Amino acid sequence: MSTTQRFCARESLALGDPLAGSAAHAERNLLLSWPRPKWQRSLRQASDMCDEVSTRLEAIAGGGRRVNLIHRRDQSSARHRLYLMPENRRYEVARDELPAFLAALQRDEPLAYWEMAAPTGALLLCCTHGKKDKCCAKFGYTAYKALNAAVVERGLPFEVWESTHLGGCRLAASAVVFPALRKYGRIGDEDVLPLLESEMAGRPYLPCYRGDSRLSPMQQCAQVAALEWLASQGIHADVSVSQPSAEQESSQGWIEMDWRDASDTGRLAVRCEPRMIQRYDTCADLAAGPPAASQVWVATQVLATGKAVLHS
Repeated sequence: MSTTQRFCARESLALGDPLAGSAAHAERNLLLSWPRPKWQRSLRQASDMCDEVSTRLEAIAGGGRRVNLIHRRDQSSARHRLYLMPENRRYEVARDELPAFLAALQRDEPLAYWEMAAPTGALLLCCTHGKKDKCCAKFGYTAYKALNAAVVERGLPFEVWESTHLGGCRLAASAVVFPALRKYGRIGDEDVLPLLESEMAGRPYLPCYRGDSRLSPMQQCAQVAALEWLASQGIHADVSVSQPSAEQESSQGWIEMDWRDASDTGRLAVRCEPRMIQRYDTCADLAAGPPAASQVWVATQVLATGKAVLHS
């Protein structure tokens, strides 16, 4: 009997489970600093939260704003840093004032009493939520330390935080960049500096990029393929994706998109096909039985200026 420890992230990678198309994430977010040792399995609950704070966070999440707990060692446990995204607003709140702050947020009342200057750089959250999945503890914390060390040593314009569950445990190490809302997965040591450099340039780091969370999985697949094709031509561009029809979403089809860089524009079409794979979504699933069947999207062709190009 093998004693080798299994991790869903390693099995996902070996299976060829694609990153592109896995970037689902709410656009409206509340980030609340809370000491990591107190995190529970829920992404927004801690063992030492008072009932009112816990209840209000659940209500805020129910109203459509995703709530994540975040952590840095230099953040006081008696005072909490909060961020509203995509508004890019930052607040500092004493623990005994949290109920009043959250109540004001729910009622859309002014929050100026607690407000600090807006962040001057991007927030980079790296999932280290070990109580949710052991891959996030193992691979996520390693990536967090490497990202934070690079930022500190080089004086780069980022705030790096540990975070509760960001979705896609099998894709650890996972991260999200605010306010751009770009999601990443499978971040290794070799990706740390290139990822930070790409983000400073205002563009996604393609080897770990999961897609634009505002798009459907099929659209994310097409967007990433288009960006990769353009990069292979030496073009770093913004890509706007058209809405596919219901027929395209349910079967293989083409998605058209426009791209624009500083000096040129163009149009591409990407053919995406659905594939079924057998995968474990979390480490807890490894002991639960056979892997579940999941649909993923794979880009098979990129068409530009009338010439079909195989996507690899």
